[in-house]
Amino acid sequence: MGSMTTETAATATEKDNCNNNHNNNNNNCNKSSSDTMPDRPADFETAIKACGFGRFNILLLVAALPAVMATVLETAVVSYILPSAECDLSLDLLDKGILNAITYCGMITSAIGWGYLADNKGRRNLLIIGFFLDVICVICGALSQSRTQLMIAKFCGGFVMCGPFAVLMTYLSEFHGNNFRSRIMMIIGVMFSMAAIMLPVLAIVVLPLNWNFDIFNMNFVAWKMYLAICGIPSLLSCILFCFFPESPRFLITQGRNSEALEAFKTMYALNTGKSKDTYPIKKLIKEIKQKEDSSDKISVATIEANMKDICKEEKQEADNNSVKDDTLMDKQPNTFKVLCSKQYVGLCFRVCLMQFFILLGQNTMRLWLPQMFASLNEYEQISNESTSMCTILEYSVNKTELVKNPSDECIVIITPSSYTNNIIVACIGFVTYLVAGSLINALGNKRIQVIGLMAAGSCGIALYWSSSSLTTLIITSMYSALGSMSATSSIGTSVNLFPTSLRTMIVSLTMMIGRMGSILGNVLFPIFMSFGCIPPFVMVGVVMYLGCLLAAFLPSTNKVELK
Repeated sequence: MGSMTTETAATATEKDNCNNNHNNNNNNCNKSSSDTMPDRPADFETAIKACGFGRFNILLLVAALPAVMATVLETAVVSYILPSAECDLSLDLLDKGILNAITYCGMITSAIGWGYLADNKGRRNLLIIGFFLDVICVICGALSQSRTQLMIAKFCGGFVMCGPFAVLMTYLSEFHGNNFRSRIMMIIGVMFSMAAIMLPVLAIVVLPLNWNFDIFNMNFVAWKMYLAICGIPSLLSCILFCFFPESPRFLITQGRNSEALEAFKTMYALNTGKSKDTYPIKKLIKEIKQKEDSSDKISVATIEANMKDICKEEKQEADNNSVKDDTLMDKQPNTFKVLCSKQYVGLCFRVCLMQFFILLGQNTMRLWLPQMFASLNEYEQISNESTSMCTILEYSVNKTELVKNPSDECIVIITPSSYTNNIIVACIGFVTYLVAGSLINALGNKRIQVIGLMAAGSCGIALYWSSSSLTTLIITSMYSALGSMSATSSIGTSVNLFPTSLRTMIVSLTMMIGRMGSILGNVLFPIFMSFGCIPPFVMVGVVMYLGCLLAAFLPSTNKVELK
């Protein structure tokens, strides 16, 4: 908040200088500050705007693509290997649920620590170290010879990936001005959809292969190679981010203005093709006090001298704004206390509970779909007939008993068609995301969210009556697409309900509570499967209805100005 005070004072000074010299220097006042006063310190938005948009930004997005894929692969890759690994690791339904959930357990455990490191040690370093450590975790997972080893590897993978997962979008947004930032987030959303499509495509190519060989008394089969290949995006990300600078926004907040200015110059040179020396910004506003070279210091005495020229009314207004900013600064360390106040605690509880229900249903269905489709394909190949979803669940439960019985031979039938349905589901989710993005301004976050959750809940319960593979594909595709859309819009709705000083805390809390829902859902789903056909589908349907009910009673944000 100290930066806001400095920028307010600088803006007021510039405005007053223009007013005082209106008759003599009207033309100069109409020019940008970088043109008329090249030595005047610039704020972040001014500096990033001077860099333009070009090759640097495109290269950054190219580097971001494998990073986005790595975050998706870490959380979802296990769901694709479970049908292949059930015999090798003797997995029952509960083991599969724990393996689906264990990554989220690791992410919850490390969330606070990664947040601290990101705010104090930098975004770029965290991305490089995080993706490097994830490569190690992926390799350990590929070398696993038992379900316990695989669970430990996936827990560590979630523990490590929580940092890059949270920091990646912050890092990307801090290299773009406010006129490009929303578009960049839309591109990142498309990348996430592309990653979701890549998983089943890679599964079709690798998992049906009949690989079986030993190295140093360790057995390797197709699903282990699939795990190893999924570590390539993390390796690429670790290497590529070494060639990019630290976030200039982070550097400014740390008082490292000279390094931030060098980062801006690098962006400017790549985007324009001009020399770094021609970058129009020579100094940046100093947001915190820190010992630096005298050339980088902003003279407080100069600012105070300029402030004396401000007319009495404007000076009083600036002083009042400064007092307000200082008050907000005082409140900043007590963000959690403010969030627990009577004004916000009820709203906070509702949005967190809403996200809990939404992700409980969405991530349970998302991570169990590959298993269900593989079982569906396997059953149809054995019986040569189409079947209902209830029959598939019964078949999965009965097969688990065979896996646990060492006297019975465990047979896995994996063909390319085992994962074809997953590609269709991912593509429908991609299209739904694009449609929702075009309608979001017209309908608003809340309305899209309520409609999506109501429809998703109906689809979840309708799976009980699914009598063929085609209807199962249609219903599960709609559930996954609408659930994903609702989960994304719920974040937007929640953020808009709280003032700026509380938004980071709200996003962190809702994500953590939502991951708890993901863990609970993936553990409960196989337990409910053992009880019969109705309980699992009622679970994934009812939680969406509960999320819809909570969303319907949230305040509307369509016509509310951001606080």
